[in-house]
Amino acid sequence: MKARLTVITLGVDDLGRALSFYRDGLGLNTEGIVGREFEHGAVAFFDLQPGLRLALWPRESIAHDAGLTLDRPSATDVTLGHNVSSRAEVDDVMRQAEAAGASIVKPAHDTFWGGYAGYFQDPDRHLWEVVWNPDLLPGDEA
Repeated sequence: MKARLTVITLGVDDLGRALSFYRDGLGLNTEGIVGREFEHGAVAFFDLQPGLRLALWPRESIAHDAGLTLDRPSATDVTLGHNVSSRAEVDDVMRQAEAAGASIVKPAHDTFWGGYAGYFQDPDRHLWEVVWNPDLLPGDEA
């Protein structure tokens, strides 16, 4: 398999609430909810970086599409890592997420491996790690 990840889809319980959190609270760019004309089709897409989009799709729709039973989500099944350019940017993103309605799970702190990171959960309990890793700076740091 050639690694070609283009969409990360998060299952949500309330698409409108999730849209508001990511668009209004975190400032991610989106055209809003599309596909409402189709049963189980309503979804919101956000551009993350070239070639990668975030999709918010109701959990019920994902279960229907995949032919699976809707299960209870677990916050520890998947984490999303947001790598930033500095310790200060970690603190800024954590404050922005909290102001948008996120729950701070673990405040930003020095890590055992020499970085700085914190965890927050979005309104649907998806776990995000905001991290500054001095050995792995984002590609936009030229």
